[in-house]
Amino acid sequence: MTAAPELSGSPRSAVAPLEGHRPGSRAYRRTLLGLMAGGLANFSLLYYVQPLLPQVAAHYDVSAGASAQVLSVTTAAMAVALLAVGPVADRFGRVEVMRWSLLASGVLGLASAFAPTWGSLLVLRGLAGVALAGLPAVALAYLREEMHPGAHARANAAYIAGTAVGGAVGRLVPGPLAAIGGWPLATEVLGVTTLLAAGALWVLVPRPARFTPRPLRLASVVTGTASALRDPVVALLCAVGFASMGTFVGVYNAVAFRLEAPPFSLGSAVTLVYLAYPVGIVTPSVAQLLARRRGRGTAVVVGLLLLAAGVALTAPPSVTTVVLGLGVLTVGFFCAHSLVSGWAVDRAHRQGRGTAQASSAYLFAYYVGSAVMGAVTTHVWDGAGWGGVVAVSTATSAVAVAAAAGAARLDRRPAAQRGLVADR
Repeated sequence: MTAAPELSGSPRSAVAPLEGHRPGSRAYRRTLLGLMAGGLANFSLLYYVQPLLPQVAAHYDVSAGASAQVLSVTTAAMAVALLAVGPVADRFGRVEVMRWSLLASGVLGLASAFAPTWGSLLVLRGLAGVALAGLPAVALAYLREEMHPGAHARANAAYIAGTAVGGAVGRLVPGPLAAIGGWPLATEVLGVTTLLAAGALWVLVPRPARFTPRPLRLASVVTGTASALRDPVVALLCAVGFASMGTFVGVYNAVAFRLEAPPFSLGSAVTLVYLAYPVGIVTPSVAQLLARRRGRGTAVVVGLLLLAAGVALTAPPSVTTVVLGLGVLTVGFFCAHSLVSGWAVDRAHRQGRGTAQASSAYLFAYYVGSAVMGAVTTHVWDGAGWGGVVAVSTATSAVAVAAAAGAARLDRRPAAQRGLVADR
């Protein structure tokens, strides 16, 4: 391949090497900066409503259990959209899909700040979920195609760190903004942030040099994700995504209501417990180091055991143990997710299957877990209190551990070993 990719908004760049962009190169740095900015905005816009659920419930006069729909409808819409995004990206290009995804989600995010009714808010949040699906569905596939093989794990960790920053921003920034101008002000700020990130991605991320468009067929939209699940390792990794994300979002959804209720009665100070979240920012790099030393499967299981331990630590009625538990839970979740998301794509690559479809399959399960368990856990809180939340979350953590152990065992078979060294 001799054609040089162009950096959008900049002069023609140097010819991309056939083996992909190496760490330290200009294209490598620009790509990671652009994708990290996109991941930050994408996930902050998705999750900023989580710490504001009590305020949203009061503003629209809905119950605690019903208020979780404002997050669940977005993640459910993302999950459905992910079924189509992979094939669409295969036809029109990874970068184009990511650009328009951020632009559309920023516009819809701004619009939701002015939603007059509960129903209109849910519609706008659902449409935003469809738009938000574009970036996470293809980012890892883009990195797999465009980065040097030896840089895949490092690039994946950097992107996941960007999403972790987005999650932290989405949980820490809305509280102070809502105290100034209500939850609509937080919505407006996050919408503008997403539009700025869209501009950064548009300018920084190079057009793909190693991408070959494929025809868009209806059958590929319908069956692309299902075909990825024919591989038992990918299917088990999807189960890990469902259960771990369900545990993570479920606990974070319910904890705001718990801490506003007696004996805590923290009021607006509830936001402070989300200071436990930023520890997830550095976790992907630590997880990659553990994976290189002990193996990817072992590192994922360790992360999921930490996830379960974090759930248990939140049980006592103490702000200290709740914050500590959330910190441990966050470390465990990002340790597992940063590895499993790349593992599913790598497995598909080694098996000669579509990497975008594998990424879409994993993220479909991941966001279905968020939508389902996020709603279930808030209803459990309404009916059974925090003891019920801990019981449900412990069960989903156990499912994740079992699925990860099964995936590691199957992926250690001799036929599956080829090509694994680069990401271990």
